[in-house]
Amino acid sequence: MTEKNNTKSSAVTLLEKEMVYTVGDEEVKLTANIVKTFIARGTKNVTDKELVIFMNLCKYRKLNPFLNEAYLVKFGEDAQIVVGKEALMRKAEESPRYKGHKAGIIVVREKEILELEGCFKLKTDVLVGGWAQIFVEGKDYPVVAKVALTEYSTGKSIWTNKPSTMIRKVALVQALREAFPTEVGALYAKEELGVDEDKIINVQHEVKEEIKNEANKDELDINETPEDDTEVIDAEIVENKNDEKSEEKGDDPY
Repeated sequence: MTEKNNTKSSAVTLLEKEMVYTVGDEEVKLTANIVKTFIARGTKNVTDKELVIFMNLCKYRKLNPFLNEAYLVKFGEDAQIVVGKEALMRKAEESPRYKGHKAGIIVVREKEILELEGCFKLKTDVLVGGWAQIFVEGKDYPVVAKVALTEYSTGKSIWTNKPSTMIRKVALVQALREAFPTEVGALYAKEELGVDEDKIINVQHEVKEEIKNEANKDELDINETPEDDTEVIDAEIVENKNDEKSEEKGDDPY
């Protein structure tokens, strides 16, 4: 019985153990309980192992989940660690070898395949994919990625409303991964993994709402005796009878 209690206590300690690291000028503090409560998303419960893996990835890749740079998502048997495109861009820009990028969409226009920069296309254009180029110091040619719309579009949510934006993001993050494998290798964006963006709640907004809802919920009892070391002495106030007589005569006692 004691061994079982010790095991349970160790598990609780692991969940409450704080991991502290810095991202830029910001200090990030994570515990398994914080990740489980505020950051993990999905319909399935994440395991302690998945929590530890996520926390360590954030620490060693310098990702701040409170700024939506990383999510832990679980809808099936295994959890997915999802990274925001902005986080991948930030890490690439931090490298002195990064010299810029270009990205856009691939369309069919009058039986001709065109690579357009950005996301703008004509109504008559047929969107078929996305492309990206990353310019890296020391390389004679840019790192290029081209992706097909049919391989990534879920046909749901934002993929229906903004397919050009989404497929361009996929191409860009793939090119970033190839150009900077040390900095962003093994990090995947939600657009690549088919994670529904509507199901990933803005972490910052949720934390603010939690603070707003929970703050000042307990009423302050002003009659409560202060918990300090001050000694309380019972005393009786004795009125001066001579003063009373002086007041009755209208004389100033002073």
